[in-house]
Amino acid sequence: MPPPLPARELGGRRILQSAAAAAIGVALALAFLPLEIYPKLACAVLDAGCPTTSQPRGELPKAVRLTPVQVAQSGGYVALGDSYSSGEGVYELDKQPLNDGADRCHRSAGSYVPLVAQAYRFGGGTDFYACSGATSGELLSGQHGHPPQVTRVTSATSLVTLSIGGNDAGFSKVLTGCIVKIPWSSACVDQDAAVGKRIEELRTSMLKVLRELRGRAPAARIVVLGYPRPFPEKPTQSVDNLTVTDQLWVNGMTRRLNDTVGSVVADFDRTIAAFGAPGSAEYVDAYAAFTGHEVGQAQPFLNGLAVDVKELTVNARSYHPTGDGYRRFAELITKQIAAGPGRQMNNFQLATAS
Repeated sequence: MPPPLPARELGGRRILQSAAAAAIGVALALAFLPLEIYPKLACAVLDAGCPTTSQPRGELPKAVRLTPVQVAQSGGYVALGDSYSSGEGVYELDKQPLNDGADRCHRSAGSYVPLVAQAYRFGGGTDFYACSGATSGELLSGQHGHPPQVTRVTSATSLVTLSIGGNDAGFSKVLTGCIVKIPWSSACVDQDAAVGKRIEELRTSMLKVLRELRGRAPAARIVVLGYPRPFPEKPTQSVDNLTVTDQLWVNGMTRRLNDTVGSVVADFDRTIAAFGAPGSAEYVDAYAAFTGHEVGQAQPFLNGLAVDVKELTVNARSYHPTGDGYRRFAELITKQIAAGPGRQMNNFQLATAS
């Protein structure tokens, strides 16, 4: 007869025997349970496979396409360009200094820029750096010892406006040549070939400007403003020593300049859209914007020839917009901001369900 086991070992054997018996019992019981019972049993015993009755705690953010206005307002507004943007036409009437260099660049509070800034609230504020006399090359290189205008544009910029090209074409000198010519001579229209060549060369420099601006602000809307027709569509009399023929020729050169700049901008935007990229390049055709208010009309939106009698010089505001003209430009720009580039913007922001 084997010796009796110690009490501890005996207790352990009894526990193992009970566990084995329980396991066998459970196995036998499960073998005869209906199938639908197993998930409930797993949920009750193991807390696994229990049905979900509550909603998910959170959802992944969704990409929401921005409207043209939302894109424009999402950052800062930077206004660049030449005298048609700086406010040259009303500069002498302006007594408020705007920022550094405003005196040499003839930046005026009467320009369209402050009006656009009032019409929309830009998240990053407004910077006004248009400069009278600027060419497309000077947008990239600078004027009067100031930094290049394009350097004012950064990744935080959401809207850029500018007018450019008139000085590349030499319009100021062209008009001077037309005005000071001997009456009834053809000195005005004789400039056709030279002006046409300069306008065509503008394509390359305009493209450089757009590329530079986009490189600095790849998600921004770039809005380029064209130039208004300076004389009536069908002039009937001489104005400032310009014959009807001269006026028609200047109108035609303005149209040609606008079409050239507009085509470069349109091609650039098509490339942006083709890649599904954010931002845009948009052209505002202002050619007919002053219809009924051209030079020589009863209420012109452009200054005619302004001469400083004491100094016997032509005032720079000649053939630049009046206060009404800049207000008309502001209308065109604000409408363009609302309308967008005529296609969907590819700017998105992440939004979570509220």
